[in-house]
Amino acid sequence: MSAENRLASLGLTLPDAMAPVANYVPFVAADGLLSISGQIAKTADGRLITGRLGADLDVAAGQEAARACALNILAQVKLALGDLDRVARVVKLGGFVRCTEDFTDQPAVINGASDLMVEVFGAAGRHSRAAVGVNALPLGVAVEIDALIAINA
Repeated sequence: MSAENRLASLGLTLPDAMAPVANYVPFVAADGLLSISGQIAKTADGRLITGRLGADLDVAAGQEAARACALNILAQVKLALGDLDRVARVVKLGGFVRCTEDFTDQPAVINGASDLMVEVFGAAGRHSRAAVGVNALPLGVAVEIDALIAINA
């Protein structure tokens, strides 16, 4: 089954790829790799998922924010490659969680994105990862995630 068919079977559609909001590009392809700039927790209908984990949001809400980030990553992949089936492997996700000082469940939050990558790409969606707590993110979003993807020619 194609990656896009897997998305459809999950009841998901890709949002429009977000344009950069500062002096950077949304993706760079080089030497068989695709680097996706940080994608924020923004839903397909344009709603920002804001707040701090450990204060305003619980882990389940954080996972939904991470899943939204993952969908935005996939939208950038589709824009860059034209076809999600050109993904050979999700190599790494870098997750940033806006949270209180004593919140320590960043890995559980970023699982929202990791789980989606495995649901869409199977074993090729398994990746290395970082999950870091921060005190602020752009536009007050709860989660931001970047990605490194190995691609087929």
